[in-house]
Amino acid sequence: MDDSNRISITVCGDGGCGKSSITLRLVRSQWTHEYDPTIEDSYSVTRTVDGRTYFLMLTDTAGQEEYRSLWAASNLQSDAFLLVYDITNPRSLDDLHHFMSMIEMEKERRIDSGEVEPVVIVAGNKCDLQGARQVTSRQGLEWARSRKCGFMETSAREMVNIEETFALIVQRVVNARRLKVSGGPLITSKSRTQPLTPTNEKINQVGDGKDNGGFWSKLRCW
Repeated sequence: MDDSNRISITVCGDGGCGKSSITLRLVRSQWTHEYDPTIEDSYSVTRTVDGRTYFLMLTDTAGQEEYRSLWAASNLQSDAFLLVYDITNPRSLDDLHHFMSMIEMEKERRIDSGEVEPVVIVAGNKCDLQGARQVTSRQGLEWARSRKCGFMETSAREMVNIEETFALIVQRVVNARRLKVSGGPLITSKSRTQPLTPTNEKINQVGDGKDNGGFWSKLRCW
């Protein structure tokens, strides 16, 4: 497999937000309900997106504040970053500022050096816990949009938007690479900019101010 099919992804966020659960759902199709603080774990998995097979190299990083200083410089070299927060814990969204500030500095470095900019997707995890929700879908979406990031809501427990989130990352990395080579606009599709409504599942439209299951389905929102 050539380098164009290799995509490195760093998963980051506050401790306990479900980073490892999301990663293991993708890699092993398992859900881990016991919280075991991660310092750093690496995984690899292949996925076919838009008819092409990609080799994904995932780094599941430490979320606990006392471990953040252990972030290796290599983590910032990734093609993409998945910033995860817990929809039942507002602080976990606030804590993404720490990771986003480092990513923004890395973006500037790459722009100055003429490299491909990293892709950033924000994921509001645990969307199956609607009764305990404290961060609305609108709040998560606006946080991501204000920083020019993509946005999804996920549930590692119920396997909601796990595959879709990583497929979106792959598509955006591929488009960023094409943009750098061609100098033209990103290749976009309706599915990447509009909610994806599955058959026999009712969802709310983005921005309707409701949270009664609006993203508790397979929805790509931005």
